[in-house]
Amino acid sequence: MAYMAAHGLKRARPAELVPGTLSVITARLDYLPAATPDGWQVLELDRLNRADEATVSLYARGRDYHKVLRNRLQKLADQMTEAFGPLGYRVFTDSAPVLEAELATRSGLGWRGKHTLVLSRDAGSMYFLGELFIDVALPPTAPVTPHCGSCRACIDICPTQAIVAPYRLDARRCISYLTIEHAGPIPVELRPLMGNHIYGCDDCQLVCPWNKFAQTSCLPDFDARASCVNPSLAEVFAWTEDAFLRLTEGSPIRRIGHERWLRNVAVALGNALRVADASGSRQAITSALQGRVNHPSALVREHVAWALAQV
Repeated sequence: MAYMAAHGLKRARPAELVPGTLSVITARLDYLPAATPDGWQVLELDRLNRADEATVSLYARGRDYHKVLRNRLQKLADQMTEAFGPLGYRVFTDSAPVLEAELATRSGLGWRGKHTLVLSRDAGSMYFLGELFIDVALPPTAPVTPHCGSCRACIDICPTQAIVAPYRLDARRCISYLTIEHAGPIPVELRPLMGNHIYGCDDCQLVCPWNKFAQTSCLPDFDARASCVNPSLAEVFAWTEDAFLRLTEGSPIRRIGHERWLRNVAVALGNALRVADASGSRQAITSALQGRVNHPSALVREHVAWALAQV
């Protein structure tokens, strides 16, 4: 990911990124929808077995978290300024070269799990991170001790084996990276391993024992949109660009664009076609793919051709 290298050591030196920074306040914002049922991890894992159903990462089913968390951090800064006087600050949430997970662990929000995400004993890992860089020296919060022990559930379940060792992730193999950050063709050898994931991947979090303590959000912003609840792959593959933009307005999904969306869904349709029986299911998948055979984008056409060859 070139953007990580572009800023060099600024990522590890807050005072170089924002001159005058003396402290960093870290925050978490839980994102599980308020209506999340008991046993949600099992239900989400079961979704992965329904090959013709699209799977969108839990965090992306509601409103774009960048806007929500940034606004709440801004309100915190405003309240601090009102209470303590003029304050030099800058708000971040996955929006600049900031080592968010490292700052969160150093400030005691949690520890780094073997999947590299931040884990909390009372919230698992189903939350967003944000930071407030300020020009006031505050007493540091002590970090917490790790509690993964000998567990390796996250390592074992990763479909593409992107967690190459405890605490080491090869982003080039990670489904979240491939479906969101990666702009070109998805490596052919990884496509069959992606199953029905079309935007992000939660597998390593779904099997983590600590996520039985995950908290639901008090904000309606993260309630799942109807378009992200149990949609079929054929349904979302049929979206025109106008429909895509309308149905993903205010969502983090929108930023990948319609072309990459179709690329991702084509891969999932190919995987579904491979396991489909000879009944109407196979015919419906094939028909959906054939509708995009002559798409203007070479990227989409190539992934459609690959998918059709999976029968």
